[in-house]
Amino acid sequence: MLAFITTLRHPQNSVDYGRVEMLLRETLHSVAQQTSDEYVIIIVGNQRPRFELPERTHFVPVEFPPPAPPTGAKTAREPFVWDKGTKLGIGLIEAQKYSPTHVMIFDADDFVHRDLAGFVHERPHHSGWVIREGWMYSRSRNSYVRQDGFNRTCGTSFIIPFGAYEVPVELTVSASQHEVAEGFGDRLSTIMGAHRDAVKWHQERGRELETFPYRAAVYHVDTGENHSGKSLAGVAHPLDPMMTVEFGIASSRGRVSTLWSAFGPVAVAESAGDLARRSVRKVRRLVSRQA
Repeated sequence: MLAFITTLRHPQNSVDYGRVEMLLRETLHSVAQQTSDEYVIIIVGNQRPRFELPERTHFVPVEFPPPAPPTGAKTAREPFVWDKGTKLGIGLIEAQKYSPTHVMIFDADDFVHRDLAGFVHERPHHSGWVIREGWMYSRSRNSYVRQDGFNRTCGTSFIIPFGAYEVPVELTVSASQHEVAEGFGDRLSTIMGAHRDAVKWHQERGRELETFPYRAAVYHVDTGENHSGKSLAGVAHPLDPMMTVEFGIASSRGRVSTLWSAFGPVAVAESAGDLARRSVRKVRRLVSRQA
Protein backbone atom coordinates (compact mmCIF):
# COMPACT_ATOMS: atom_id res chain seq x y z
CA MET A 1 0.00 0.00 0.00
CA LEU A 2 1.11 3.53 -0.81
CA ALA A 3 0.57 6.32 1.73
CA PHE A 4 0.28 9.78 0.20
CA ILE A 5 1.08 12.39 2.87
CA THR A 6 0.82 16.17 2.69
CA THR A 7 0.62 19.20 4.96
CA LEU A 8 -1.23 22.50 5.00
CA ARG A 9 0.47 25.74 5.91
CA HIS A 10 -0.76 27.71 8.90
CA PRO A 11 -3.67 30.01 7.87
CA GLN A 12 -1.76 32.99 9.23
CA ASN A 13 1.03 32.39 6.72
CA SER A 14 -1.19 32.28 3.65
CA VAL A 15 -1.97 35.06 1.21
CA ASP A 16 -5.48 33.64 0.73
CA TYR A 17 -6.40 30.55 2.75
CA GLY A 18 -9.54 30.01 0.71
CA ARG A 19 -7.27 29.62 -2.31
CA VAL A 20 -5.04 27.20 -0.36
CA GLU A 21 -8.11 25.01 0.18
CA MET A 22 -9.16 25.32 -3.46
CA LEU A 23 -5.71 24.18 -4.59
CA LEU A 24 -5.82 21.29 -2.12
CA ARG A 25 -9.21 20.23 -3.43
CA GLU A 26 -7.88 20.07 -7.00
CA THR A 27 -4.81 18.16 -5.83
CA LEU A 28 -6.88 15.62 -3.90
CA HIS A 29 -8.98 15.05 -7.00
CA SER A 30 -5.77 14.09 -8.77
CA VAL A 31 -4.38 11.88 -6.01
CA ALA A 32 -7.69 10.12 -5.32
CA GLN A 33 -8.26 9.06 -8.94
CA GLN A 34 -5.79 6.17 -8.49
CA THR A 35 -6.56 3.12 -10.62
CA SER A 36 -5.78 0.88 -7.61
CA ASP A 37 -7.41 1.00 -4.18
CA GLU A 38 -4.10 0.20 -2.48
CA TYR A 39 -3.50 3.69 -1.11
CA VAL A 40 -4.36 6.08 1.69
CA ILE A 41 -4.15 9.89 1.80
CA ILE A 42 -3.16 11.73 4.98
CA ILE A 43 -3.37 15.51 5.45
CA VAL A 44 -1.90 17.30 8.48
CA GLY A 45 -2.81 20.89 9.27
CA ASN A 46 -4.09 23.44 11.75
CA GLN A 47 -7.51 23.80 10.15
CA ARG A 48 -9.67 21.08 8.66
CA PRO A 49 -10.56 21.74 5.00
CA ARG A 50 -14.06 23.13 4.55
CA PHE A 51 -15.05 20.60 1.90
CA GLU A 52 -15.80 16.89 1.86
CA LEU A 53 -12.64 14.84 1.61
CA PRO A 54 -12.35 12.00 -0.91
CA GLU A 55 -12.54 8.36 0.16
CA ARG A 56 -9.42 6.98 1.87
CA THR A 57 -8.46 10.51 2.92
CA HIS A 58 -7.81 11.34 6.57
CA PHE A 59 -7.20 14.71 8.18
CA VAL A 60 -4.99 14.93 11.29
CA PRO A 61 -5.33 18.23 13.19
CA VAL A 62 -2.41 19.85 15.00
CA GLU A 63 -2.13 22.98 17.12
CA PHE A 64 1.34 24.00 16.01
CA PRO A 65 2.02 27.76 16.14
CA PRO A 66 2.57 29.71 12.90
CA PRO A 67 6.17 29.33 11.74
CA ALA A 68 6.53 33.00 10.84
CA PRO A 69 4.91 36.42 11.36
CA PRO A 70 1.69 37.20 9.47
CA THR A 71 1.79 37.14 5.68
CA GLY A 72 3.72 40.04 4.24
CA ALA A 73 6.59 39.97 6.71
CA LYS A 74 9.87 38.64 5.32
CA THR A 75 11.32 35.63 7.07
CA ALA A 76 13.90 32.89 6.61
CA ARG A 77 13.19 29.52 4.98
CA GLU A 78 14.08 27.42 8.03
CA PRO A 79 10.87 28.04 10.02
CA PHE A 80 8.81 26.72 7.11
CA VAL A 81 11.03 23.62 6.82
CA TRP A 82 10.51 23.09 10.55
CA ASP A 83 6.73 23.49 10.27
CA LYS A 84 6.39 21.25 7.22
CA GLY A 85 8.80 18.63 8.57
CA THR A 86 7.11 18.30 11.95
CA LYS A 87 3.68 18.08 10.34
CA LEU A 88 4.94 15.36 8.01
CA GLY A 89 6.28 13.59 11.10
CA ILE A 90 2.73 13.55 12.48
CA GLY A 91 1.52 12.25 9.11
CA LEU A 92 4.04 9.39 9.20
CA ILE A 93 2.98 8.51 12.74
CA GLU A 94 -0.65 8.40 11.57
CA ALA A 95 0.30 6.31 8.52
CA GLN A 96 1.56 3.46 10.72
CA LYS A 97 -1.98 2.26 11.34
CA TYR A 98 -2.45 1.53 7.60
CA SER A 99 0.79 -0.51 7.27
CA PRO A 100 1.98 1.11 4.02
CA THR A 101 4.92 -0.39 2.15
CA HIS A 102 5.87 3.01 0.71
CA VAL A 103 5.27 6.71 1.27
CA MET A 104 4.92 9.55 -1.21
CA ILE A 105 5.14 13.01 0.32
CA PHE A 106 3.36 15.49 -1.93
CA ASP A 107 2.82 19.23 -1.93
CA ALA A 108 -0.80 20.27 -1.46
CA ASP A 109 -1.03 22.00 -4.85
CA ASP A 110 0.69 19.46 -7.12
CA PHE A 111 -0.69 16.56 -9.18
CA VAL A 112 0.29 12.88 -9.45
CA HIS A 113 -0.21 10.13 -11.99
CA ARG A 114 -3.26 7.92 -11.54
CA ASP A 115 -1.25 4.66 -11.79
CA LEU A 116 1.16 5.26 -8.89
CA ALA A 117 -0.68 3.19 -6.28
CA GLY A 118 -0.98 0.22 -8.64
CA PHE A 119 2.66 0.51 -9.69
CA VAL A 120 3.86 0.46 -6.08
CA HIS A 121 1.44 -2.32 -5.06
CA GLU A 122 3.07 -4.61 -7.62
CA ARG A 123 6.54 -3.89 -6.12
CA PRO A 124 6.08 -3.99 -2.32
CA HIS A 125 9.73 -4.73 -1.55
CA HIS A 126 11.29 -2.13 -3.84
CA SER A 127 13.99 0.17 -2.41
CA GLY A 128 12.24 3.30 -3.66
CA TRP A 129 12.08 5.71 -6.59
CA VAL A 130 12.95 9.28 -7.44
CA ILE A 131 11.02 11.15 -10.14
CA ARG A 132 13.74 12.90 -12.14
CA GLU A 133 11.51 13.90 -15.05
CA GLY A 134 8.06 15.39 -14.64
CA TRP A 135 5.93 18.32 -15.74
CA MET A 136 5.50 21.95 -14.73
CA TYR A 137 1.96 23.29 -15.02
CA SER A 138 0.39 26.72 -14.62
CA ARG A 139 -3.34 26.86 -13.96
CA SER A 140 -3.33 30.59 -14.68
CA ARG A 141 -2.00 29.83 -18.19
CA ASN A 142 -3.75 26.45 -18.53
CA SER A 143 -0.47 25.22 -20.01
CA TYR A 144 2.47 22.98 -19.16
CA VAL A 145 6.07 22.12 -20.08
CA ARG A 146 8.48 19.25 -19.46
CA GLN A 147 10.44 19.59 -16.24
CA ASP A 148 13.75 17.74 -16.11
CA GLY A 149 15.72 17.66 -12.87
CA PHE A 150 12.26 17.39 -11.33
CA ASN A 151 13.41 16.18 -7.90
CA ARG A 152 15.66 19.24 -7.54
CA THR A 153 12.73 21.53 -8.20
CA CYS A 154 9.63 19.90 -6.73
CA GLY A 155 9.12 17.98 -3.49
CA THR A 156 6.45 15.73 -5.01
CA SER A 157 9.17 13.50 -6.38
CA PHE A 158 9.99 10.61 -4.04
CA ILE A 159 8.36 7.26 -3.31
CA ILE A 160 10.22 5.82 -0.34
CA PRO A 161 9.85 2.62 1.73
CA PHE A 162 7.99 3.44 4.92
CA GLY A 163 10.75 1.93 7.03
CA ALA A 164 13.28 4.46 5.71
CA TYR A 165 11.68 7.16 7.86
CA GLU A 166 12.32 5.17 11.06
CA VAL A 167 9.20 6.50 12.74
CA PRO A 168 9.84 6.64 16.52
CA VAL A 169 7.57 4.07 18.16
CA GLU A 170 7.09 6.20 21.26
CA LEU A 171 5.53 9.14 19.41
CA THR A 172 1.79 9.65 18.87
CA VAL A 173 -0.13 12.15 16.76
CA SER A 174 -0.50 14.34 19.86
CA ALA A 175 3.28 14.83 20.12
CA SER A 176 4.63 18.38 20.25
CA GLN A 177 6.73 19.87 17.48
CA HIS A 178 9.85 19.60 19.61
CA GLU A 179 9.14 15.95 20.38
CA VAL A 180 8.63 15.21 16.68
CA ALA A 181 11.82 17.09 15.71
CA GLU A 182 13.87 15.31 18.34
CA GLY A 183 12.45 11.93 17.39
CA PHE A 184 13.12 12.23 13.65
CA GLY A 185 16.48 14.00 13.93
CA ASP A 186 18.18 14.95 10.65
CA ARG A 187 15.45 13.21 8.66
CA LEU A 188 13.27 16.22 9.43
CA SER A 189 15.35 18.72 7.46
CA THR A 190 16.73 16.47 4.69
CA ILE A 191 13.99 14.12 3.53
CA MET A 192 10.84 15.53 5.13
CA GLY A 193 10.77 19.32 5.34
CA ALA A 194 13.12 19.64 2.34
CA HIS A 195 14.05 17.46 -0.64
CA ARG A 196 17.05 18.84 -2.57
CA ASP A 197 19.60 16.58 -0.86
CA ALA A 198 17.35 13.57 -0.36
CA VAL A 199 18.97 11.37 -3.04
CA LYS A 200 22.41 11.90 -1.51
CA TRP A 201 21.06 11.32 2.01
CA HIS A 202 19.63 7.94 0.99
CA GLN A 203 22.79 6.97 -0.91
CA GLU A 204 24.93 7.66 2.12
CA ARG A 205 22.78 5.19 4.02
CA GLY A 206 23.02 2.47 1.39
CA ARG A 207 19.68 3.07 -0.31
CA GLU A 208 19.85 3.53 -4.07
CA LEU A 209 16.68 5.08 -5.44
CA GLU A 210 15.67 3.96 -8.91
CA THR A 211 14.67 6.60 -11.42
CA PHE A 212 10.91 6.37 -11.94
CA PRO A 213 10.19 5.05 -15.47
CA TYR A 214 7.85 7.84 -16.60
CA ARG A 215 6.85 11.41 -15.83
CA ALA A 216 4.66 10.71 -12.83
CA ALA A 217 4.11 14.10 -11.16
CA VAL A 218 3.23 17.70 -11.99
CA TYR A 219 4.72 20.75 -10.29
CA HIS A 220 2.00 23.41 -10.04
CA VAL A 221 3.30 26.99 -10.26
CA ASP A 222 1.81 30.49 -10.54
CA THR A 223 -0.59 29.69 -7.71
CA GLY A 224 0.07 32.77 -5.59
CA GLU A 225 0.84 30.46 -2.68
CA ASN A 226 4.21 28.96 -3.75
CA HIS A 227 7.02 29.58 -1.27
CA SER A 228 9.42 29.24 -4.20
CA GLY A 229 7.72 31.91 -6.31
CA LYS A 230 8.28 29.75 -9.42
CA SER A 231 6.50 30.76 -12.61
CA LEU A 232 5.91 29.17 -16.01
CA ALA A 233 7.57 31.39 -18.61
CA GLY A 234 7.91 31.18 -22.37
CA VAL A 235 6.13 29.01 -24.91
CA ALA A 236 4.22 26.08 -23.37
CA HIS A 237 1.88 23.23 -24.32
CA PRO A 238 -1.86 23.96 -23.95
CA LEU A 239 -3.53 21.61 -21.48
CA ASP A 240 -4.57 18.47 -23.35
CA PRO A 241 -6.52 15.24 -22.72
CA MET A 242 -3.37 13.39 -21.64
CA MET A 243 -2.89 15.70 -18.67
CA THR A 244 -6.58 15.59 -17.82
CA VAL A 245 -6.87 11.79 -17.94
CA GLU A 246 -3.53 10.83 -16.36
CA PHE A 247 -3.32 13.61 -13.74
CA GLY A 248 -6.92 14.77 -13.29
CA ILE A 249 -6.19 18.40 -14.18
CA ALA A 250 -9.30 20.30 -15.25
CA SER A 251 -9.09 23.02 -17.90
CA SER A 252 -9.13 26.56 -16.51
CA ARG A 253 -9.54 28.48 -19.78
CA GLY A 254 -11.32 28.35 -23.12
CA ARG A 255 -9.49 27.18 -26.26
CA VAL A 256 -8.61 30.58 -27.72
CA SER A 257 -7.61 31.99 -24.33
CA THR A 258 -5.42 28.95 -23.70
CA LEU A 259 -3.71 29.26 -27.09
CA TRP A 260 -3.06 32.94 -26.44
CA SER A 261 -1.60 32.15 -23.03
CA ALA A 262 0.47 29.19 -24.24
CA PHE A 263 1.84 30.51 -27.53
CA GLY A 264 0.97 34.18 -27.84
CA PRO A 265 -1.00 36.16 -30.47
CA VAL A 266 0.44 34.27 -33.47
CA ALA A 267 -1.19 31.03 -32.39
CA VAL A 268 -4.51 32.76 -31.81
CA ALA A 269 -4.37 34.35 -35.25
CA GLU A 270 -3.59 31.00 -36.86
CA SER A 271 -6.45 29.40 -34.91
CA ALA A 272 -8.80 32.16 -36.04
CA GLY A 273 -7.60 31.68 -39.60
CA ASP A 274 -8.36 27.95 -39.42
CA LEU A 275 -11.82 28.75 -38.12
CA ALA A 276 -12.41 31.23 -40.94
CA ARG A 277 -11.26 28.75 -43.58
CA ARG A 278 -13.57 26.07 -42.18
CA SER A 279 -16.47 28.55 -42.26
CA VAL A 280 -15.76 29.45 -45.90
CA ARG A 281 -15.68 25.78 -46.88
CA LYS A 282 -18.96 25.20 -45.10
CA VAL A 283 -20.62 28.11 -46.92
CA ARG A 284 -19.32 26.88 -50.26
CA ARG A 285 -20.75 23.42 -49.58
CA LEU A 286 -24.15 24.91 -48.79
CA VAL A 287 -24.10 27.05 -51.93
CA SER A 288 -23.05 24.06 -54.00
CA ARG A 289 -25.98 22.00 -52.68
CA GLN A 290 -28.46 24.75 -53.52
CA ALA A 291 -27.12 25.28 -57.06
